[in-house]
Amino acid sequence: MSQALPGAPLPRPTPLQRWLVLLFVSLAMFGNYYVYDALGPVVDLMREQLGFSYRQIGLLSSAYNWAALLVLLAGGVIIDRFGTKKAITVFAVICLIGAALTALTPHFEVILAGRFVLGLGAEPLIVAATTVLAKWFKGKELSFAFGINLSISRLGSASADWSTGFASPLYANWQDPLWLATAVAGISVAAAMLYWMLERRAEGRIDLGPGGEAERLDFKRLFAFGKSFWFIVALCVVFYSTVFPFRTFAIDYFQQAHGLQREAAGLLSSLLPMAAIVATPLFGLWVDRVGRRSVFMLVGALVMLPLFLAVTYLPPGPAVGIAIPYIGAGEVPLTLLVVMLLLGGVFSLIPAVMWPSVAYIVDQRRLGSAYAMMTFCQQLGWAAVPPIVGLLNDLGGAGPENPAGYAGGMWFYSALCGLGLLFAFLLWRHEGGTRGHGLDTITIRHPAAG
Repeated sequence: MSQALPGAPLPRPTPLQRWLVLLFVSLAMFGNYYVYDALGPVVDLMREQLGFSYRQIGLLSSAYNWAALLVLLAGGVIIDRFGTKKAITVFAVICLIGAALTALTPHFEVILAGRFVLGLGAEPLIVAATTVLAKWFKGKELSFAFGINLSISRLGSASADWSTGFASPLYANWQDPLWLATAVAGISVAAAMLYWMLERRAEGRIDLGPGGEAERLDFKRLFAFGKSFWFIVALCVVFYSTVFPFRTFAIDYFQQAHGLQREAAGLLSSLLPMAAIVATPLFGLWVDRVGRRSVFMLVGALVMLPLFLAVTYLPPGPAVGIAIPYIGAGEVPLTLLVVMLLLGGVFSLIPAVMWPSVAYIVDQRRLGSAYAMMTFCQQLGWAAVPPIVGLLNDLGGAGPENPAGYAGGMWFYSALCGLGLLFAFLLWRHEGGTRGHGLDTITIRHPAAG
């Protein structure tokens, strides 16, 4: 790859360069997601072997979010100011340190500190990865690239669930599965370093969009985005505040409330990221061609609304067998299977549309700050929900002798889904007006002006 002549326009990235970037960034995200979701399969072991309450488990989940809140706004400006290649590598190393701390000792305070350190690195890492894809793929296969990236990320989540099968000997105690997660975190660091080398080689040789001086850390400007952006942010908050806390408790919930064995519960929980692995790129590819982004988000929010009450009140139905080659097999109630597949579809659709939509309504020089603000707000909601659900479970006396005790948490999830439907509707109405940004009209064949 030769240096461009002075004054000559730089070429855009080649397909090979774009897909290599996607591969490295997605591998970094794979390790990141695995480490986060490694907590779910050991919830019951922590309760049995360490004596932790549901409230303490909720705090372990929220420590991640509170840490993310401390760094996200500054992290976005750091990404814009110092560049994605440095940011993505530093944040991946912090994730590795957090994973090791979580597995290190049985003391609650140390495990809490490990989850806190993980939050300091993981969410800014996601912002950096999102910003990378936005600048390398904008005007090309942006939604499809986001979809592939989310699929590989979700494969990390699914692999954490599958570890109850392929790494079942490790589940004699709570600690060994978390050491496995620490090893997987090394994948993030290696992939981030490979991206660093690729971007460094590309500097001055290819066009990665408008440059200019990165903005200073100005908190007033951090909030200076339009209505469509804030409607997307609000949908993002309630969506992730519902799905990710549910996943934290899901395997334990399936075991305690529905009597599933650990391996079957892990397989059932993994259907959510598995569906996303397959469907997210397809939805992204579809959206790149037809637009209608606000409509897709509205449909996804509508489908999600009844699902948590369905698992609570509908008859379980007959037991059906599910199996994943080389991973495991088990029997699960039909109702739970259908609900998890539908939730997996929503988990594919909304993120595939929501995250790339921001690149069409925010100046590229502020993308790092925009994604950081979006993720910051997401973390506010996400941090609050697990302790609330844990408290509702404890107050309801939830457990295998009292499955009805889980109903309070399910009603709470459903209320969040109702808010998501409201924000999706407001976005759809605003984008259909004169102040819309073309989220429903911009396609590969009809790109945005300018």
